[in-house]
Amino acid sequence: MSLQLIWSMFNAHPAKLINLLALLLACPGSWLLHATRRRERRALANLALQSEGRAMDQPLLMLDPATLRINRFFYRFGFACLGLALLVSWISTRF
Repeated sequence: MSLQLIWSMFNAHPAKLINLLALLLACPGSWLLHATRRRERRALANLALQSEGRAMDQPLLMLDPATLRINRFFYRFGFACLGLALLVSWISTRF
């Protein structure tokens, strides 16, 4: 019965269900971007706090390459999710 209800809803309102799919893609993407930005800001604040007590002649502290690489991957994946959601939403306006 529930499968028939879902199928009849899809036949009656295909654009709404496609927009729901776009929303389901956009929410995790935006959350991932937000969480990555918060993690990056927290790491930079931690580095600033650690380098505050260091002498001037010591080298600057920087994030390790693995952290930079994973942050870059999360940014790309988050923006890809948002781009795909935008594309799906744009497609839904064609129905």
